[in-house]
Amino acid sequence: MKVIETTLPGVRLIEPQVFGDSRGFFLESFSARRYREDAGIELDFVQDNISRSARGVLRGLHFQRQRPQGKLIQVVEGAVFDVAVDIDPRSATCGQYVVAELSADNHRQIWIPPGYAHGFCVTSESAIFQYKCTDYYDAADEGGLAWNCPDLAIPWPIDDPMLSDKDRRYPGLHDLLVQRR
Repeated sequence: MKVIETTLPGVRLIEPQVFGDSRGFFLESFSARRYREDAGIELDFVQDNISRSARGVLRGLHFQRQRPQGKLIQVVEGAVFDVAVDIDPRSATCGQYVVAELSADNHRQIWIPPGYAHGFCVTSESAIFQYKCTDYYDAADEGGLAWNCPDLAIPWPIDDPMLSDKDRRYPGLHDLLVQRR
């Protein structure tokens, strides 16, 4: 497994070792001991989620306010443009983001520690997105950040994504940080 540090503290890209031949491939998608020793992921996972989305769907940017979730993310079918944003007003990297292409072909994973906003946009015909979480989802605790916030200027690969109603209403970074104080 190869672990790649990013510009955001704790956010890591992970490239699992893939064993492939003419029959297909095998990879170990998670091992608590290996991910703790090699990637520094020491939190326990309590919930696994899978979503399927069509091309042009953008989900995010989401976070939980009081019980933030760490997420180990991978795509098992298709491809996505994945984004993690530092939303901690005390952080030197607040307002900065990391992007990664995650796909069934590259087998990459991204580890996003608790406290970051996260979102993704589907760039293939469809995608199956799978992630492990370090805390349980709580709808009453969910928050969000506007996907198209001009203060962030994330270079999304789409101008007019398919969004949920709640994702359309999230505040920009400035307003979010004022709310969090």
